[in-house]
Amino acid sequence: MSTEHHLTIQRHARYRMLGTPGPHIREVWFVLHGYGMLAEYFIRPFRTLDDGARLIVAPEAFNRFYLKLGGRVGATWMTREDRERDIADQLAYLDLLHRHIMAPLRDVHVVVLGFSQGATAACRWALRGQARLNRLVCWAGNLPHDLQLAQHTDALNQLGMIYVLGDQDAYVTPDRLATAERRLAHAQVNYTLVPYTGGHRIMPAVLKEVVALTGPA
Repeated sequence: MSTEHHLTIQRHARYRMLGTPGPHIREVWFVLHGYGMLAEYFIRPFRTLDDGARLIVAPEAFNRFYLKLGGRVGATWMTREDRERDIADQLAYLDLLHRHIMAPLRDVHVVVLGFSQGATAACRWALRGQARLNRLVCWAGNLPHDLQLAQHTDALNQLGMIYVLGDQDAYVTPDRLATAERRLAHAQVNYTLVPYTGGHRIMPAVLKEVVALTGPA
């Protein structure tokens, strides 16, 4: 009978960035893509945020795969297979990237935005990671079902969570939204719901509205 083992290795992690680090940077956004996406394409709608004083960083998940045989490639943050170690690797990766990006910067405001599957990853990172983050934006995604939100009430309220959802989203249905809202209410978490007309994607006009809500308190 076989037995399972694990080996810690070094590997390359890929990320995309808009803007140039330096003393002119006052705000950093870490934007986490959804299932089956790549950072190269996911970061494109955020070009409107690149105003010279803002840095946008799009980490790419480790697990890449063919969306169709021999066709386009996408990435996923995790699957149900060996999920706890994938989550641990994911948190370590994001913490390391945060330290790398923030090393030359001083007195900057940090926002993490997760889209779809990336929203779950962003929540986990904000609550279980080591990085100091100032705002959390969950866009068209579900809250991690394995997190006891009541244990993180203070942290979530300090993050000023923003929940963004389109009225034509095929993945976050009204029932799923209602479940998320019940969980947040039960945990006494204050959050801002930003509804919009549209489907499961980043909408530039809505992004502009979200930016206005994420500034320093």
